[in-house]
Amino acid sequence: MRSAAIDNKRRHLLKALTAASTVAALSRPSWGQLGPGSGLGKADLIVTGGTFHTMDVTTSNAEAMAVRGNRILAVGAIADIEALAGPGTRRIDARGLTVTPGFIDAHSHPLLANEAISVDVNVRQISKVQALLKEQARRTPPGQWVLAHMYDDTKFEEGRPLTLQDIDAVVPSQPVMVRHRGGHTAVVNSKAFSIAGITKDTPDPEGGRFFREDGELTGKVAELAMDIFDDVGEWPAVDRETNRKGASLMTRRMAAAGLTSTTDAAGDLEGWISYMDALDAGELYTRVAFMPRGNTPVYEAMKATGMRSGFGNSMLRVGAVKYAADGSASERTMRMSTPFEGTDDYGILTMSQEQIDAAVDEAVANDFRIGIHANGDVTIDMVLKAYERVLQNWDGANPRFRIEHCSLVNPGLLTRIKATGSIPTPFYTYAYYHGNKWVDYGPEKMRSMFAHRSFIDAGIMVAPASDFTPGPYEPMMALQSMVTRQDSQGRAWGENQRITAAEAMAVCTVNGAYASFEEHDKGTLTPGKLADFVLLARDPLKSDPNAIKDIPIVATYLDGQAVFEA
Repeated sequence: MRSAAIDNKRRHLLKALTAASTVAALSRPSWGQLGPGSGLGKADLIVTGGTFHTMDVTTSNAEAMAVRGNRILAVGAIADIEALAGPGTRRIDARGLTVTPGFIDAHSHPLLANEAISVDVNVRQISKVQALLKEQARRTPPGQWVLAHMYDDTKFEEGRPLTLQDIDAVVPSQPVMVRHRGGHTAVVNSKAFSIAGITKDTPDPEGGRFFREDGELTGKVAELAMDIFDDVGEWPAVDRETNRKGASLMTRRMAAAGLTSTTDAAGDLEGWISYMDALDAGELYTRVAFMPRGNTPVYEAMKATGMRSGFGNSMLRVGAVKYAADGSASERTMRMSTPFEGTDDYGILTMSQEQIDAAVDEAVANDFRIGIHANGDVTIDMVLKAYERVLQNWDGANPRFRIEHCSLVNPGLLTRIKATGSIPTPFYTYAYYHGNKWVDYGPEKMRSMFAHRSFIDAGIMVAPASDFTPGPYEPMMALQSMVTRQDSQGRAWGENQRITAAEAMAVCTVNGAYASFEEHDKGTLTPGKLADFVLLARDPLKSDPNAIKDIPIVATYLDGQAVFEA
């Protein structure tokens, strides 16, 4: 029997979903070829003077672009585009700039940080983390959890991770959870263990781990072990207006980086409502594909109301349902067939084969696409087995099932990914940003991780993915990371997986649109598609590969309107 609270949430969701479905029909002009008598009508906006990378081979020599309403009207020679100008046409002089399609992030977690109730500890000294926790505890009512986010265990000057003792020294009397930016591990204090009834003798839960050294708890907890704390103590609450502001803030930041579309790859009920409220307020600054997390109230309500992948409009659309079957790459918990360097640790599975099979069956039965988080080669194999079983007698178009992250591959897995038409979403900024972590995998594994070169060579439509907060979402850093495979210290990781700047651009535009079945609407600067584009200060295809991440974003346009201007 459903509780009254869940029924109330379901009614709230239905109201929000009904609003999302009320989409005005677009009155599109007849997009056609330029030339005398083309009859295209007048443009609302014309962009001239820049270097255009349309990502469309049919318009590769473009010199200018015209926009009418929220769609691209025409792309072509300056003279032809100028003929579309009218007395009210706005103009953008892009001389000296590079014009590209809006960038797409096919896997992120925009609302994960929740800065309203949690302090950002993305600092480089443990003493600074302690100071931030002490201040956060002062602001937190007595007895409530003290929360922190964006912790990164490999970036401290002290050369070691945060421990239980570090937290106890500054916050001994309130439970504390310091979440790793990767989202799969956290560090808690003694008070947290105490209220949860966990001691050094408590066995690890299935699919999770309490880390120990010399038999004593270190404070680090991983995967499903984190869930044990959800039902103990008093957790801070966030009101609806604060959530709306969070959605607005994060999409504004992403737009400033050149993103025009992002993906919430494990959305909950509050998240859906936050995006809806931001959209209603005119403060959603990127398009959002919303992937409901499996086995949650939002997914259950969507299924109950007949909603499915693709429901929504061009600004907010339901994507695939999301499940997680193993651990993290950046937190070194993903499940592999060989252990981490110098250990007998093979990582953590969080779903069994039977659970994966059941999740796929349920999604297909309810007309949902599915994306399953699978980092390690063992887990990717399990996910592919489930996809292959369902696709054996498939009647219809490729459903483009997704393998979220798909970090460690081999030739056999590549063949099966191609055969099933699956979409891998490997991390696109990890090689550059998380260099210190790859020591735990070793050079040989890194030749097969975040395998953009291998995916492209196999003809697989590899999608762009930051996984923010775990990885930075900035597309310019992504391009550099994929092109150079060098970290911030200049160390190369898996040089054999380097791709060209043009290929990296295609991953972040064309392939991003394909991953969400929206290639007809975005991903290239093509007449008829949405007028989402970016102005860059320099051309990524002609820049020093090691300086691409520093290319300034001059402006970002969504539906032909500026959502960011430097």
